[in-house]
Amino acid sequence: MDERTLRVEDDQGKTYDYEILFTFTSERTNKSYVIFKEPGDSEELFAYIYNEADTEGGKLMPVETDEEWDEIEAKIDQYFEENETE
Repeated sequence: MDERTLRVEDDQGKTYDYEILFTFTSERTNKSYVIFKEPGDSEELFAYIYNEADTEGGKLMPVETDEEWDEIEAKIDQYFEENETE
């Protein structure tokens, strides 16, 4: 495991590894978000709220509002604009 890998365990105890694209904390909501995808060429992205202070691997929580999704989508667009030349 490295800092770019997120290991998620489902309700049945099965684990999945995902590639973290980036994290950010919203000044508006004061929540931290993690944006990740399946490893490899997958284009499907996932976004969840997480507790940045929880170093024990806490729970991911679903994004709750349309306003949060709007901010997340803007951050994703910005991420790909900044990284499209790499």
